[in-house]
Parts: sequence; structure tokens; C-alpha cells
Amino acid sequence: MGTVVDDAASVEFHDFFERHYSELARLAHLLTGESDAADDLAADALLALWHRWDRVRAADHPVAYARGVVANMARSRIRSAVRERRRITLFWSQREDRTENPDVPGMVDVQEALRRLPFRKRACVVLRHSFDLSEKDTALALGVSVGTVKSQTSKGMAELQRLLGSRDAPRRMHAAALRAGGTGGIAGGRGR
Repeated sequence: MGTVVDDAASVEFHDFFERHYSELARLAHLLTGESDAADDLAADALLALWHRWDRVRAADHPVAYARGVVANMARSRIRSAVRERRRITLFWSQREDRTENPDVPGMVDVQEALRRLPFRKRACVVLRHSFDLSEKDTALALGVSVGTVKSQTSKGMAELQRLLGSRDAPRRMHAAALRAGGTGGIAGGRGR
């Protein structure tokens, strides 16, 4: 039998899980571009959070802590996938499968453009424009300074605009997040 403290922690974690699982899975999906792996990644992150629940619940911003865990796990997954692709490339010739003037939805365009961004730029852009987080909340989630968030978001958006050939990249990011199953924002509006 568990103690009263264990039961309280369990109830508190279950409530945290219920409130934030979908958001963390959406974040994982947008960071990795892999919808099938997003649920697993979010579940793995929440399991890691449960094992450190005393530290998480004592944090000033437990949700930011959780987003940071998801971002780190996504980065590890991406790095692992890159290493695997490099190994496969040694054995198989890589051929370009590009189609002239592809007819694909805007969401696919945005996701492909996001995949081309380095991880930190991608994470800043996704958290700022798809999750409507403030610069401060984004910095907390990624464990970087607000200045880094500003710089990386600006550079990431400029690169997305170049890749998408459009000045409406923020609107397309928001629309892609909605189609990916999001609500378009955590807090309803982006704080500056």
C-alpha cells in the first residue's frame, strides 16, 4: 500500500498527465514530423517525468520542464534517425525522389520546411507560432535565454519564408498546427 504522500503525488501526476498529454504529443509531432512516434515520445517523456515527479512538481514551471523533456527526447530521436540514415546510405545509393510541381496540402509544405531547420530554430518557431508561447515560456521550455529565442525564432521564420516562398509563414504555421490536431495555442494568445 502506498503512503498518503505517494497517493497525493500519484493523483497530482495523473491530473498533470490528463491536462498536458495531448499538448506534449502535439509538440513531439511538430518537432519530429512523425505522427506515429509522437504518442510514444510523449508517453516516454511522461514516464521520465513520473520517475522525477518530486523534482518536476517542485519546479517553478512544471509544464515548461515537461516541454523541455519532450524537446530533448525529440532531439535525441532526430539525431538517432540521422545516424541511422548515414549508416543506410553507406549500403544503398541515395536517389532523389522529387516531383516537379507537387500537388500537396500546405501542411505538408510547412512540415517539410520545418524538417529542414536546425533543431533549435525549429523548436523556437514551433513553440512560438504553433503553440503561441511567449518568448519567456519558450526559453524556459528549451533551457535557453530569451535573447536566444528571439534570435532563433527570427532566423527560423526568415528561413521558412525563404523555403515556403511566402511572407505568410506565421499564418501557415498556425494553420498547420490546427490541422495537426492542435487548438492553435496553449494560452489563447502569444504573450510578448
